Amino acid sequence: MTNPDLEKLIAQKDWRALNTHLSTLPPPETAEVLSNLEQSDRVLLFHMLPRSQSVESFSYLETSLQESLLTELTDEDTQQILTTLRPDDRTVLLEGLPRETLSRLLRLLNPQDLQEARQLLGYPEESVGRLMTPDFVVVLPRWTIEQSLRHIRSRGQGSETISTIYVTDENWKLLDALELEQFVLAQPSETVAQIMNNTFIALSAQDDREEAVRQMQKYDLFALPVINDHDVLLGIVTIDDVFDVAEEEATEDIQKGAAVEPLKHSYRESSIWALYLKRIPWLGALLLVNLAASGVIVMFEDTLASALALAFFIPLLMGSGGNTGAQAATLMVRALATEDIKVSQWLTTVTKEIFVGSILGITLGIGVGLIGYWRGEASIGLAVGLSMAAIVLASNLIGVLFPVMLTKLHVDPAVASSPMVTSTADVTSLILYFSIATTILRNLKETGL
Repeated sequence: MTNPDLEKLIAQKDWRALNTHLSTLPPPETAEVLSNLEQSDRVLLFHMLPRSQSVESFSYLETSLQESLLTELTDEDTQQILTTLRPDDRTVLLEGLPRETLSRLLRLLNPQDLQEARQLLGYPEESVGRLMTPDFVVVLPRWTIEQSLRHIRSRGQGSETISTIYVTDENWKLLDALELEQFVLAQPSETVAQIMNNTFIALSAQDDREEAVRQMQKYDLFALPVINDHDVLLGIVTIDDVFDVAEEEATEDIQKGAAVEPLKHSYRESSIWALYLKRIPWLGALLLVNLAASGVIVMFEDTLASALALAFFIPLLMGSGGNTGAQAATLMVRALATEDIKVSQWLTTVTKEIFVGSILGITLGIGVGLIGYWRGEASIGLAVGLSMAAIVLASNLIGVLFPVMLTKLHVDPAVASSPMVTSTADVTSLILYFSIATTILRNLKETGL
């Protein structure tokens, strides 16, 4: 069935035909259809779906939609969903709920799931502990490969993944992480200890979840074990969760880079008031910075009055400075985020950017200097050309240093947003422009040229 046909069924509210069609779709596509419905229609259709499909589709809904849907379901339906959800998906749902709703849902869990949920919720927000699942397969070093494969078959059904099998001692201390193919290719009579190489990558439950993204990218892994301070295996983090984290972190960085506080929910789910509150603080702060630019113009109004041709170049110089700073900040924020460069390399980076900024400034300075000569006279061309070179160099350094300083202060470098860098560069540009122009014009006047 094509999308137009699907939309027609939704518009006609032909729930039976729609239900028949959805029963043939994968859960992610079913969740997408449910997401596009009004709340009342979403609840009605959700009730009509087969139990197994409705529960699985639920895990693919955005958290805000999951919360609203739970308020309309019976305790029996809610309990079925909570019991079926994977531990990591259940943690994501529970951690964002209001206290009263959270208490209600926790009461619906069986003792084992309740203990598991409380343990995972006990880790810091945005930590690896909140991201992990305790569903994994473990074998002992003394077991034979044949024993291990029997164990994998019996326990693998309820595990998040069996692509990696973990080896621990009797006290659950992690000893190794082996690929499933190593068990398949080994001789049945061999022991697990014989195929171990004791080389593995593990995360701490207290690590920031971004660390899981970095380690998976670095080592091309599909799952990572999570341990405590005593190397006891607590859970695993799988690549599907890491994809979600990477997307969320990238979205946050993009929003911060535009001087917007990260949205709690998706844009579609955010109210007008929420969008306003996320944007107004930065706009207010930037307004104060831009007022400083107006103050600079007032300070040098005599210079501007003596050579009105200078006013023609104000937007050009400010725009070039802002663009240069934004370019440098974007490159630095991304390089720091991907660990392409380390904060400890700041001096080398700044030195490199001094050369880059100087070359850019000289190139643009020559071009705009010629325009100044053509629009005014030699003194205007000289003032504008030197100003452009100084502005580009200074703005480039502002764009580089802002992210580095924020990182040193343990602040997300994405806060060094393009608007903030641009506004700071604007003020700097005006100060440099009028200072250089005033000096040149005064010297020429004193020498009588």
